[in-house]
Amino acid sequence: MNFWLYWLFFSIVILIRYFLVAGGTYLFFYSSLNRFTIKRNTFLELSNWRFIKKDIKLSIAATVILAFCSAVVMFGYDLGITKLYASLDRYGIWYLGLSFVGILVLQDTCFYFIHRVFHHPALFRWLHLGHHRSTEPTPWTSFALDPPEALMQGLFLMVVVFVIPLHFMVLVVLLLTMTIWAVLNHLGFELFDSSFARHWFGKWFVGSTYHAIHHRKYKMNYGLYFTFWDRFLDTYDFNYETKFDSFLK
Repeated sequence: MNFWLYWLFFSIVILIRYFLVAGGTYLFFYSSLNRFTIKRNTFLELSNWRFIKKDIKLSIAATVILAFCSAVVMFGYDLGITKLYASLDRYGIWYLGLSFVGILVLQDTCFYFIHRVFHHPALFRWLHLGHHRSTEPTPWTSFALDPPEALMQGLFLMVVVFVIPLHFMVLVVLLLTMTIWAVLNHLGFELFDSSFARHWFGKWFVGSTYHAIHHRKYKMNYGLYFTFWDRFLDTYDFNYETKFDSFLK
């Protein structure tokens, strides 16, 4: 397929994904018919549509950039210069799980350090302010990436597929994980029980409360999937468990 057709195709697909996933999640949880599903908390307020419109505009701009990166990946695959593969026999079944977990850890690590750079006072206004206009995140905020951040996320996947062997099925699952996790982190309320933040397993994962704290306290909780780097580099909000409880009230 022509590169520009790839770009157009992915632009349409990513945009449809945004309105279906982010919009559908927002309508389901925030509609008057389903408000009983939301556990009220100190952060949750129906967001001003002025901010939601800005999130949508930013998401559309990010779509163009992410679609460009996706087009590069597929065009590279057509030329045979990526590490993407389709045969399960090539590296074995065991490699599917290993590569999936490995990419998640690698992405979380890259995201943490790039995220901290974006929050530097000299850079924040130009690189990351748009995403933080909504101090009370909603599902619409999940894909509202400033162009530099959208480019960095797209470049990450581009580099991965050109360097690390990756089965198409793993790539699809990775993209689904990224999509679902982004929406869950920007729900604006907590889905899980209060024991989640204290559980030996759950405490290592970023969730809605964890990321909502970041939207209010810019210098805390930079993680994408895991809390490891925040804990290790002293950017972890140690009042997280208490705030998790307040999210459920």
